[in-house]
Amino acid sequence: FSGPFTDVVTTNLKLRNPSDRKVCFKVKTTAPRRYCVRPNSGIIDPGSSVIVSVMLQPFDYDPNEKSKHKFMVQTTYAPPNISDMEAVWKEAKPDELMDSKLRCVFEMPNENDKLNDIDASKPTPVLNTSKQDGPMPKPHSVSLNDTETRKLVEECKRLQAEIMKLTDENRHLRDEGLRLRKVAHSDKSGSPTALALRDNGSNSLPSLLVVIAAIFIGFFLGKFIL
Repeated sequence: FSGPFTDVVTTNLKLRNPSDRKVCFKVKTTAPRRYCVRPNSGIIDPGSSVIVSVMLQPFDYDPNEKSKHKFMVQTTYAPPNISDMEAVWKEAKPDELMDSKLRCVFEMPNENDKLNDIDASKPTPVLNTSKQDGPMPKPHSVSLNDTETRKLVEECKRLQAEIMKLTDENRHLRDEGLRLRKVAHSDKSGSPTALALRDNGSNSLPSLLVVIAAIFIGFFLGKFIL
């Protein structure tokens, strides 16, 4: 009998009659209160067999306790006319009886067997075998490594230096324009040379600023877009 023994455990016995006569059988046990046998007696025809179910009732199993439970299958040839089975066993002579003794063995399942049973009871996971068209798209990384960060810092420093340089040139050009305007106002003769210098000085300043602004706008747009 295999445990655990918290519920009824059933073991089947197969009795076969190899003779050419009917055989009566009876199943006995040393612990009748612990077992239920169905059928516990009957008749087996020649060449036939019978399944006997032996049901062990629940009990507290102690692995250190040696099993002393035994079964005995007793058989005898059936008389020609059977009217009372009890009378057959009472009237049978000892030399006409055949006995087969069996000893009960209790076994608890191993831990590995329990794990196998649990794994077998788990549903098999279904794998997603659908194929995707083309390679998997790589996630766009928004983080920058140290080399790129260092390059950006150096580029910012270079741009700041250029801005300071252009600011100084712009200041110089503005001062030069003011000086030319003062010269033009102080030139009472109104000569063509003075007028030309005044016009060139006043017109060169806005043009240069527009060019500088366009260069910076294009540079920064190219950096952030590309």
